[in-house]
Amino acid sequence: MSQDTEVDMKEVELNELEPEKQPMNAAAGAAAGEKNGLVKIKVAEDEAEAEAGAKFTGLSKEELLKVAGSPGWVRTRWALLLLFWLGWLGMLAGAVVIIVRAPRCRELPVQRWWHEGALYRVGDLQAFVGPNAGGIAGLKKHLEYLSTLKVKGLVLGPIHKNQKDDVNGTDLKQIDPSLGSQEDFKDLLQSAKKKSIHIILDLTPNYRGQSAWFLPAQADWVATKMKEALSSWLQEGVDGFQFRDVEKLMDASLYLAEWQNITKNFSEDRLLIAGTDSSDLQQIVTILESTSDLLLTSSYLSNSSFTGEHTKLLVTRYLNATGSHWCSWSVSQAGLLTASVPAQLLRLYQLMLFTLPGTPVFSYGDEIGLQEAVVPGQPVEAPFMPWDESSLPQTPGHISTNMTVKGQNEDPGSLLTQFRWLSDLRGKERGKERSLLHGDFRALTSSPGIFSYVRYWDQNERYLVVLNFQDVVLSARLEAANLPAGISLPASANLLFSTNSTRLGQEQGTSLSLENLYLNPHEGLLLHFPYVA
Repeated sequence: MSQDTEVDMKEVELNELEPEKQPMNAAAGAAAGEKNGLVKIKVAEDEAEAEAGAKFTGLSKEELLKVAGSPGWVRTRWALLLLFWLGWLGMLAGAVVIIVRAPRCRELPVQRWWHEGALYRVGDLQAFVGPNAGGIAGLKKHLEYLSTLKVKGLVLGPIHKNQKDDVNGTDLKQIDPSLGSQEDFKDLLQSAKKKSIHIILDLTPNYRGQSAWFLPAQADWVATKMKEALSSWLQEGVDGFQFRDVEKLMDASLYLAEWQNITKNFSEDRLLIAGTDSSDLQQIVTILESTSDLLLTSSYLSNSSFTGEHTKLLVTRYLNATGSHWCSWSVSQAGLLTASVPAQLLRLYQLMLFTLPGTPVFSYGDEIGLQEAVVPGQPVEAPFMPWDESSLPQTPGHISTNMTVKGQNEDPGSLLTQFRWLSDLRGKERGKERSLLHGDFRALTSSPGIFSYVRYWDQNERYLVVLNFQDVVLSARLEAANLPAGISLPASANLLFSTNSTRLGQEQGTSLSLENLYLNPHEGLLLHFPYVA
């Protein structure tokens, strides 16, 4: 049969189909009997595809197995497998080398809440809240203010019942009725805990009398009553205790060790603070050695000539003498900063106390530069806290707005603003950098009149503190010759804080050359730089 005959037969088959199943004509009005060229092309293409399919066929299973078992492919597979395992072992060995050679992280020391920030002392409750503010109830209203200061603990009192030099009129377990009730104090404890402020209660027994610890013959009474009081107040929820003038307490080391055992047996998270007016380093060390976990406030730093060289000597001697004992820093056991530190150095001392290794301890009013009101011929009395102009009693002279909490609160360059900033920095240390929190300390060699030091911890960011104690501009001229191996000063560091508000506003966050670092009169700088392996 010829090719034309085959095509005609296919056309006949298409014509026999029902009209709706026939291919549409190529165009409307086409001549009857005209054949659809698309059908012819389709048939031709189908035949071409069938012929092509017959030409290309894959390998059968038997043929594939035959090829895979050939010596060439066997050698290739073994070579690829060997390369895979060699690469894997090489990566494993590299990871081991990296782990072995990587610097080890130092083990973090145990941290308690008093390690993480400042303590705030309110010795005279009525002077702090105001003459008609309600004692303990009035103090509760100021907890929000203390919260803005970012302090970790409030050292309160003494507020227990005490008749001057009268043992029988003293009750260490009862609140002085003139200051409030037991219920007022419990309410204060609950409110303080909600704001994460710990309450440390001062239990110095005869705080209104001539001798804080009564007479030596009454020591047994003191010991018995103190143990009862400690247990009672711990049950109430107090977070710690303070005892002042411990140098006047016979066998002070034995008593402090016994009282520390009572608090620690109740909870490791309870604090004991001892206070002394002594500035003798050996006497201070003897008191500290009575127990391993005791904070001590003293007049040690007040015994200063307020020069960079002498301050450096005092700090380094204290740290060397106390060794691994956690330190606390203050200028007295109860007084204000202004009673010991010249006014032009207040900002410098705030910066220093917040950046030395240990717990800074301040008295109420230190954050605003409060001064004691000294009346010739009369005993020094605790000054009233100047919340605003209306909160002060009638006193001669005019009280400036910048001397009040309200006035400084509205001033971004005030001493109060600086205190809050530094306190907040210490509070953030736990979750951010550890160098200021529990880092090592190393004093640097620098220009006369300047005290500078570095705080560093393991692989964390380092801090550099530079303090100018003189009233002239000084070049720092820092030298890092005495730094330990692995610690060095960079060419430049970023300015984090300055006690000079003008410089802070212009240069905060900028990089300063340490080779050409200058400080304004009585200026303190806090700089930071990264760890470099």
